[in-house]
Amino acid sequence: MTNANHHPDYLFLSCMIILTVFGLVMLSSASSDLSKIKFNDTYYYLKHQLLYGLIPGIIGFLLGILIHYRFWQKLAVPMLIFGIIGLILIFTPLGFSHAGANRWLNLGPFSFQPAELLKIAFIIYLAAWLSQKNKKRQTDFFTGFLPFLIISAGVAFLIVIQPSTTTVFVIMAAGLAVYFASGAKIRYIAAIMFLGIAALALIIYLTPYRFERLSAYWSPENKVLDSNYHANQALMAIGSGGLFGVGFGKSTTKFKYLPEPIGDSIFAVIAEELGFVGSFLLIVIFAVFVTKGFLIANKCPDQFAKLTVVGFTSIIAVQVFIHIAAISGLIPLTGVPLPFISHGGTSLAVFLTMSGIIGNISKYAG
Repeated sequence: MTNANHHPDYLFLSCMIILTVFGLVMLSSASSDLSKIKFNDTYYYLKHQLLYGLIPGIIGFLLGILIHYRFWQKLAVPMLIFGIIGLILIFTPLGFSHAGANRWLNLGPFSFQPAELLKIAFIIYLAAWLSQKNKKRQTDFFTGFLPFLIISAGVAFLIVIQPSTTTVFVIMAAGLAVYFASGAKIRYIAAIMFLGIAALALIIYLTPYRFERLSAYWSPENKVLDSNYHANQALMAIGSGGLFGVGFGKSTTKFKYLPEPIGDSIFAVIAEELGFVGSFLLIVIFAVFVTKGFLIANKCPDQFAKLTVVGFTSIIAVQVFIHIAAISGLIPLTGVPLPFISHGGTSLAVFLTMSGIIGNISKYAG
């Protein structure tokens, strides 16, 4: 049994609290007009986030930080099976679609995204699987590389057909980080990256809307009024914020012009209302949060703890980068929420739960 330091990493948890509170505040601003028009309630989306995101998230956080992290290692296989079953049930009458995507399960008054829950299950499974003693999963082809490839491909396929390509990229990138941190051979990492890029290119080529989105990014002058509309409006919102922003709640693009202001585009609303200074400070907090996560991983008492923290931290880091880079025009526009900030109850609950588990592990790191 490892010896605890008796307290979690306070800086890591402080960043988590700041991001969560900031997210709720900015969501109240980004969603106010939309809530009023659609539901005649200025705070409808904020209330939804509190009820279906923050409350389950606090419960998940408390479970994560109070229960010894080794408990999750014992549940690795059942959690992965449950996550995969959830992805499959999406395509049954229990699932429902929104905006052409099948990503939600509807269980009475509750709905959630199984792919978000799989972020926890997949990382814990990989961490437990790769940390098993007397196994050579990092160096052996048949007992390590091949099973890793098969499991990852199966999970990726179930998410791609929802469709949710960016979620696949986030989960697979984090999984590859876990595999690398476990000590896998570099040639295995290179092979997986090559296969992943080839698969992604094929998916983009075979699906017209993905191909059009990518071509619009490379040739924006040809797609000003259709495919590139979202990206153009996001850049206009960011640019209009200037150095200090137009002021909290005073965005002029969040309702009439900017698509998905409470989800995929919320960073543009933040940049418009709080300016470069506010956006930069948010990025700094994320950077500190992620850096502390990797520092905790470096001091972990065992391999399972280390790989779990690496996986969770990588998911957050990759998703933050994709959201901000896409909405800023640095990479092709993708639909991915900003962790702790964007509207989405399942997403917030999952990230808070991850933070709780990392917080528990940090008590034993040293």
